Amino acid sequence: MKIAFIIYNGLTTLDFIGVYDPITRLKTMGFLSDLQWDICSYYPEVKDNIGLGLIPTKVKESLQEYDMIIVPGAVVTRQLVEDAEFISWLQTAKHCKYKVSVCTGSLLLGAAGFLTGKIATTHPNAFTELEKYCASVVDQRIVDRGDVITARGVTSSIDLGLYICEKFCGYDVKEQIRKRMDYPHNSY
Repeated sequence: MKIAFIIYNGLTTLDFIGVYDPITRLKTMGFLSDLQWDICSYYPEVKDNIGLGLIPTKVKESLQEYDMIIVPGAVVTRQLVEDAEFISWLQTAKHCKYKVSVCTGSLLLGAAGFLTGKIATTHPNAFTELEKYCASVVDQRIVDRGDVITARGVTSSIDLGLYICEKFCGYDVKEQIRKRMDYPHNSY
């Protein structure tokens, strides 16, 4: 399994880190030794919505080699959906088996055409904006439609990470990771 964690200027860091932490523990805790990931960006320098710098490991490279892309959200996604170059780069993931988003990252998946005919979710403040990209917006913590998985607001990123751990490695592995993180509950 090879994952591309997408970062961009203005992202909400918890959207990224919340899902990144449990998923990467699949490798660091010895459950998926062949798990690989890159931090991918269209931009060589990235700062989150309050100025924290993040360093991508891949810049402007095609996303076609990955099994999964994970796109965090942010207020800035409302402008990024209009950035033709960024969306075109994101579309290089069209053959990835899984397209995953946290919060308003779903708007970016939608702008790239990955939500057409799908049921999806996002932060409740963006439900109306997401409607134009998908068949239906639902008020659920995590929505899994096979090749597309979307999660609600910022803190759902942790739940999403644990959900993906369970999806690929089972309940017992997910529980070991959840306990190691000292995460008190499952909200999905």
